[in-house]
Amino acid sequence: MLGHGDIYPGADVLDVATGSGYSAALLAHVLGDERVTSIDVDPYLTEVAAARLGGIGLHPQVLTCDATGPLPGGYDRIVSMVSVKPIPASWLTALRPGGRLVTVLANTSLILTATKTDDGGATGRIEPDWAMFMPTRQHGAYPPGLHELFDSVSGQDGESLHRGRFPIVDVASAWELQSMLEVVAPGIENRFEDGPDGRRTAWMLHADGSWARVVADDTGLPMVHQGGPRRLWDILDDIREHWLTTGALPLRGARVFVLPDGVIRLWRGGWKKVIR
Repeated sequence: MLGHGDIYPGADVLDVATGSGYSAALLAHVLGDERVTSIDVDPYLTEVAAARLGGIGLHPQVLTCDATGPLPGGYDRIVSMVSVKPIPASWLTALRPGGRLVTVLANTSLILTATKTDDGGATGRIEPDWAMFMPTRQHGAYPPGLHELFDSVSGQDGESLHRGRFPIVDVASAWELQSMLEVVAPGIENRFEDGPDGRRTAWMLHADGSWARVVADDTGLPMVHQGGPRRLWDILDDIREHWLTTGALPLRGARVFVLPDGVIRLWRGGWKKVIR
């Protein structure tokens, strides 16, 4: 992520998501303490990281701060070790003219790099590289997930039943496929079970009540049960068909336009998508 940030001597850098303090240590070692600010929403992490950094003679500014809210200063580079969607508008406010930001889109493996433009937005691309980070949180723990929906549909027959077009797949482990699914139909929770008898089961769940339960013996075509307002497995199969037909998904290398409010527009060839 620091490499994608194009860090240079004399740059003021914001390190988003202090964590252990490792990236802050690298930056402070190269740039000097006064050039580095590191933030994390967790006061325990910032306290321990600051002490750890001080123990090796490094003293960058380490602050407890919500990365999606106002930021403590102006920067030439913002490099995030946590994922976001959309881009926090405060990042664009804090980024100096011509400054560069690097982050990962939440629930994807897509690394976004962009340079601030005169209109207060930014332009860049999705890098031909991979990374995954936890999404930002404002406080406390992450939401508990869709456990109740899963419990109610885990063995249920669907309103729609048909034979799938492709063998079953563990979407969460197929990073590019999962990234495209999140861009096309955000918010789907994927689960997978590989049984000892060779039976493979996948579930897709969404907060709107849509769900899919897909079952196959070994690598054969699965039976697809679906319910709720949308047919989630059909969305996935459409993506896989596009992938097989064209030989690629239009993500890596896509052009990025970030509006001043943080809304992201992706564009590649005839494919376009807006991420809010």
